[in-house]
Amino acid sequence: MDIRGKKALVIGGAGFIGSHVVEELLKHDVAEVIIYDNFTRGSEDNIATALNDPRVRVFHLGGDILHSDILEEAIKDADLVFHLAALWLLHCYDYPRSAFHVNVEGTFNVLELCVKHNVEKLIYSSSASVYGDAIKSPMKEDHPFNNNNFYGATKIACEQFCRAFHHRYGLDYVGLRYMNVYGARQDYKGAYIAVIMKILDRLQEGMPPVVHGDGKQSYDFIYVSDVAKANVCAAISDATDDFYNVGRGVKTTIKELAETILKITDSKHEIEYQPADRVFVTSRVGSTRKAEKELNFTADIDLEEGLRRVVQWRLERDGRGFE
Repeated sequence: MDIRGKKALVIGGAGFIGSHVVEELLKHDVAEVIIYDNFTRGSEDNIATALNDPRVRVFHLGGDILHSDILEEAIKDADLVFHLAALWLLHCYDYPRSAFHVNVEGTFNVLELCVKHNVEKLIYSSSASVYGDAIKSPMKEDHPFNNNNFYGATKIACEQFCRAFHHRYGLDYVGLRYMNVYGARQDYKGAYIAVIMKILDRLQEGMPPVVHGDGKQSYDFIYVSDVAKANVCAAISDATDDFYNVGRGVKTTIKELAETILKITDSKHEIEYQPADRVFVTSRVGSTRKAEKELNFTADIDLEEGLRRVVQWRLERDGRGFE
C-alpha cells in the first residue's frame, strides 16, 4: 500500500509508542497525521516536536474511544488508522471491568467506524501478552495462547474481533504483537519495562539497582522507534488479516539488563537482590521471521544502544547524572 498523500489517524498518538508512530509517519510523505488521545497516559511533551510539522494536528474534541460519536468525527476522513489506545496491564489487573470497556468495547467502536467510513487499513496494537509464559522459545505467531491475566484476555478478544470484522465486512487490518517495548518517553506503567526507569531513579539517588528474584526472568526488549517503524511497515505491506511479532528475537535477563545499565552509566554499584515481586510472565522471546518476510520489518537498535538513548533522554529531561 502506498501511504504517500494519505491521512493517518493515530489513536493514542500522544502516548509513549503512539508519539513515535506519529514521527515515523512524517518520514513517509503522508498528507496529514491526526492525533486522537485523551491524555490519560499521553502527554503534550511527547508530541511537542511533532506539532512543529504543519501536517500534524491534535483532534480538537478530545480522544476517548468509548465516545463513538466523537471518535467518528476523527475517523470519518482518515485513510489509515493506527489503534494504540488501551488500559495497561497493571490497570487491567486492578480494574477488570474497565479493562473490558476500554480495551474491548473501545476497540469494537474503532472497528465499527473503520468499516462505516471505508478506512483503507487498520494497524492494531496487540501484545505478546496473548502468549503468556513461553511454552516454546522463540515463540512463533502460532504459539498457543497461554495468557492468564485480564490485559492479555482483552488483547485476545480484540484480535478475534479484528479477524471477524475482516471476514464479515472486508476490513483490511494488521495486528502487531509487541514484545517488551522501552525507550525515550517511557513511563512507569509497563510491568516489565518500568524496571529500567526504577534502576535509573535509584542510580540518580546514589543507590544500587534492585532486582526482584534471581534476575533470570528473560524477555525480548525492543526500542520504541523500531516499534514505530514496524507500524509503518505493516501499513505499507500487502499483509492483511494476520498478526505479527514485533521484537528483536533476543533473550535478555533482568540481571543482564541491570548490568548493561550499570555499564552505560559508569556506575560502581552492584545489583541488590530482593524477594520476588508480582510477575506475570518469566520467559518471553518472540520469533522475528514472519515479520521480516511479510512486513519487511527488522529492528535496527540493539539493547545497549537503546539503553544509551534512554540514559541520554533522562539526562536531558532531568539534568541530573547517575552515580
